Amino acid sequence: MTFNSLDLIEPIIKAVDQQGYKAPTPIQEQSIPLILEGKDILGCAQTGTGKTAAFSIPIIQLLENSVKPTAKRKRIRGLIVTPTRELAIQIGESFEAYGRFTSLKHTVIYGGVKQIKQVARIKAGVDVLVATPGRLLDLMDQKLLSIRDVEMFVLDEADRMLDMGFIHDIKRLLKVLPKQRQSLFFSATMPPNIMKLADSILNNPEKVSVAPVSSTVDIIEQYVYFVDKPNKSFLLQDLLKDEKIDSVLVFTRTKHGADKVVRHLKKKNIRAEAIHGNKSQNARQNALNNFKDKTTRVLVATDIAARGIDVDRLKYVINFDLPNISETYVHRIGRTGRAGREGISYSFCDAIEKEYLRDIEKLIKKKLTLIDGHDFPLMDHDPPKPQQQQGQRNKSSKKTAVTSKKEGAAKKPKRKFYAKKGVRKKGAI
Repeated sequence: MTFNSLDLIEPIIKAVDQQGYKAPTPIQEQSIPLILEGKDILGCAQTGTGKTAAFSIPIIQLLENSVKPTAKRKRIRGLIVTPTRELAIQIGESFEAYGRFTSLKHTVIYGGVKQIKQVARIKAGVDVLVATPGRLLDLMDQKLLSIRDVEMFVLDEADRMLDMGFIHDIKRLLKVLPKQRQSLFFSATMPPNIMKLADSILNNPEKVSVAPVSSTVDIIEQYVYFVDKPNKSFLLQDLLKDEKIDSVLVFTRTKHGADKVVRHLKKKNIRAEAIHGNKSQNARQNALNNFKDKTTRVLVATDIAARGIDVDRLKYVINFDLPNISETYVHRIGRTGRAGREGISYSFCDAIEKEYLRDIEKLIKKKLTLIDGHDFPLMDHDPPKPQQQQGQRNKSSKKTAVTSKKEGAAKKPKRKFYAKKGVRKKGAI
């Protein structure tokens, strides 16, 4: 099947051709005709399956075909709500790409920045609004925008929306939205609480399910290195000697870890930036833009901050730290292998993380390919596991026994640095 066979209008066909897309992905092939028929959609699709185009293309067509030339000012007729700024910007870019040859106008609003420019664009008139829940409700409370004319409503990444605590915001929106509307609901997973939310939004929906979260995109090559934790930074540095890895997204478990990776790479003259929750919205967006235009070679991210990162033709993803939640691994590597393109993921696994690896392989029902014989093999097979100790009050001294250095607090185990040519210098990650 081609896009030409989906009964799309000429301006959209022209825009799709300009993007270089020839054949729709499975979710696009299934969803677009149903949405064009006016059906509500309950979609289950993991990241990287072409979900954004699956709803943006038919929305553009339906709204373009119903434009009233006599209207004095454009009103918000399409509303897409998504949990993060990065996702909102990504969706806005899709509307820009596929609607460039139509008369539709869109804008994106999100928190963390001043509202004045966003309000000005809304007042000038837009057909489609892409928004995060907080900023949307804030502007509604200020009576700076209205959603009473919305004809098409999309709730994207619904599972993340609930994970991030937006359920009450969504319920507030549902009370204001027109009862007569077409609704599209997309989520990577469909647990009972998501299904309950979907039931409150959708009217007799058509169900579309593509590549559930328990599977990974088959085209992605998945490799694992066994390596001691202190040597992970040196292994990463060694991998980046390969000039073919010209752009790579690296995942760490913590914000502090992301910053340490960046500092190490910069010392080796490797262009790198971090993106995580401690960064300002502008800093995160600047880092993402630098990564997209390849000014920055390595983008180091935590999982929450990386949600919504969509970089065309990103081939490499590296799990510097394996996630302790197996589904997170699927979301991470889904940043590559998009739109049927080739993707490669490398995972660094230390002794403690072997348990996480087993869970991941059980979830995806396949073994990651082991890369053996590298310069930093796993040597410390039984490191002390991190323990969370609660301080106990000593009645006689009234000091915290665990944390007091004078009372013999447990010393941190010395870091071990293994390398091919002996002990590495201190300062590694």
